[in-house]
Amino acid sequence: MTDGMTETANERFSPALRRAIGVVMIGSSLSFLDTTIVNVAVHSLAGGLHAGLDSVQWVITAYLLALAAVIPVTGWAARRFGAARLYVAALVVFTIGSVWCALSQSLEMLIAARALQGIGGGMIMPVGTIIWTAHAAKSQMGKVIALLAIPIIFAPALGPVVGGLLISGLGWQAIFWLNVPIGIAGIVLALRLLPMDKGADAGRFDLLGLILASLGIVGITYGLAEIGVAGGLDTNAVAGLLVGVLALTGFVLHALRSKHPLLDVRLYANREFTAAMIATFALGAANYGGMILMPLYLQTVRGEDVIIAGLLVAPTAIGALISAPFTDRFGPGITSFTGAAILTVATIPFLFLTTSTSYWLLCVVMVVRGVGFGLSILPTMTAAYQALRPEQIPDATPQLNILQRVGGAIGTAVLAVVLTSQLHHGTTPAEEADGFSTTFWWVLAITIIATIPTLLLAYTERSARQRGNRGRARGGRR
Repeated sequence: MTDGMTETANERFSPALRRAIGVVMIGSSLSFLDTTIVNVAVHSLAGGLHAGLDSVQWVITAYLLALAAVIPVTGWAARRFGAARLYVAALVVFTIGSVWCALSQSLEMLIAARALQGIGGGMIMPVGTIIWTAHAAKSQMGKVIALLAIPIIFAPALGPVVGGLLISGLGWQAIFWLNVPIGIAGIVLALRLLPMDKGADAGRFDLLGLILASLGIVGITYGLAEIGVAGGLDTNAVAGLLVGVLALTGFVLHALRSKHPLLDVRLYANREFTAAMIATFALGAANYGGMILMPLYLQTVRGEDVIIAGLLVAPTAIGALISAPFTDRFGPGITSFTGAAILTVATIPFLFLTTSTSYWLLCVVMVVRGVGFGLSILPTMTAAYQALRPEQIPDATPQLNILQRVGGAIGTAVLAVVLTSQLHHGTTPAEEADGFSTTFWWVLAITIIATIPTLLLAYTERSARQRGNRGRARGGRR
């Protein structure tokens, strides 16, 4: 039993837990930073690699898809090979992928390198969570889970700023070279500070489940992206969607029959859990997909360089920071609904972008969007956990990670191709601004979709609280 397991709720984190938190935070920040650091590079990549925006967006989508596809494997692999060993291996793969990205000479090579990077990045956070919880007392789980919000919220918001500074001075390759020394430092620290636990019998690996789930995710994402490219259903879109739906249907049937499925789909019989998962998916699409639009607007329509574009997107992180103290004061259902509603309202000003929209207005709106995202994403995940029994949580964790990342991948793919279609019709900055405004209608629709299931979570939570109050009132009259 580790040091952390012997602590009481009033004691500080043990030295072992503090070391684990420090080491894992390095890798987790890298993984989430790379979900958005490329956003401000899309314009530079399109010019440097002589490709259109609809093609360059696959640099982002390939990372998110590979990341989501590998997450289901992490639980089994951590048991089989040991969590600390797998964490080191994930950092090694991520760092090698970063070197390959920086050395890429073509768009196809860069997309392949980003997929490799995503495989490493997808294992870092789930395995890191396993390492943290292994060193924490049960009474400390709430604080440990709260720490997970740091890389989830702040790293993606800071990505455009860091990316803008690096690209302006050193070129787009620098955003990938940045990962190399940090990744190497993380590997060295992990080897020195984490106990290299040995693996154990993890049972039979569900290879068929992994193939079906991955094929389904990729097929649906590709099909939706092709709808945006073609402006409707064409052969490629139908083929992608058909393959994706059939693969996911096969995965569900396989999981229901399997004794040890890759992912336990029976959890979706719980209405509150399902609502939280739908909200997590839609919030991922609205947040990560929406993050690609503003840097492009600032560079394409307003003619700003990548540094200014990154700095003007940074207020999202400030908003997330402002929201942090409020997340524990109310229940997760009410908080997540409030956050999703704020996120929806804060999207409306983007529907009226022009060539002269005030930067002060944009900064204020970005802060408010950050507040909305900070109030919605973590409470939604908390609501999902609270809807389940303790023994079901290990099966729920990878599914939450998958839906958030797949939502981001699909949102990025769809919004990028919708924007490309709009920009093809624009020849002046004013017409291009209209194209961005039209694309933000899609973002608004996604945020509204995210708000609907959070309303169910808030209603369920309020009803449970009222039942508890009535029960206490009856008990007091006896």
